Amino acid sequence: MSDFDNPDIDNRLKYFTYKPVNVAPEISLAAYFVVGSILVWQMVRHRSQRWVAILPGTAFSEAIGYAFRTACVYNTTFGMYVAMMLFLLVPPNALALANYKAVGKIMRDSHAQPRWFWLKPGFVNWFYFGSDVFSICMQGAGGGMLTGTNTRDAGRAVVLVGLIVQLFFFACYLATAFYVWWRPEYTVHVSPSDVSHASAKRRVMLAVTLTTGILYLRSIYRIAEFADGYGGKIYSSEWAFYVFDTILIFIAFIVYIVFFIGRNFPRSSNVTRAPSVGHELQQRPVDSSQLLVSKDHPV
Repeated sequence: MSDFDNPDIDNRLKYFTYKPVNVAPEISLAAYFVVGSILVWQMVRHRSQRWVAILPGTAFSEAIGYAFRTACVYNTTFGMYVAMMLFLLVPPNALALANYKAVGKIMRDSHAQPRWFWLKPGFVNWFYFGSDVFSICMQGAGGGMLTGTNTRDAGRAVVLVGLIVQLFFFACYLATAFYVWWRPEYTVHVSPSDVSHASAKRRVMLAVTLTTGILYLRSIYRIAEFADGYGGKIYSSEWAFYVFDTILIFIAFIVYIVFFIGRNFPRSSNVTRAPSVGHELQQRPVDSSQLLVSKDHPV
């Protein structure tokens, strides 16, 4: 008889391999609810575009995950454990979608002429969006399989593939983001709190690169956890989960609040942007006297 079929074994030991501590999930629940509420307030205040709602939506999803973890502290059931796993494993990946969307909109709205097809706004949007959705689906499916005794090994492999794919695309995205940051033809909307076009762009690019770096570190931890396997040293270390998942993602939300990108992506179409290099040349006025051709100097 396996441990999962033994009714005498505490369900917490069956699913977690340890007894989860009290208080920590409650604090995490409250913290994520607060940051989600702050992000909603910032969205309303700055009249941000609708896709920015990914940020508070992810924070509230994290809070739900910790609500299930709180319930598991007192009475762990199969359903609550599966819900906790899905709400804590999958939602942070949605933060990458917000970052992809931000850089894609900068590239599209700047009207720059990219040299290579992989820098075209349409390609950037769908390439990274598709990769993240694929990774989310893989991790969600694998997370559900992890709860079954017969499918645990297969589920671990599925989650690992999803996480490794995600790491690869994170690296590609960071290269794209730094290129957009470096090139002057890519500009962002200047909000009233920005002192210059340069500061507006720096605000947005700091937010997306710092948070992507944090997500990269969190994915490395998750890869190590699942590679170590169920019951392994990393999986069985509750402190590691709170340090490399709970706290890391919370720091990412603090970055989003401090460098709130929604202020630079307002719903109004009447926005102020720094003119890109190519666009500035096209719009530069021409002296009419230069268009006159004298008889002595025919074209």
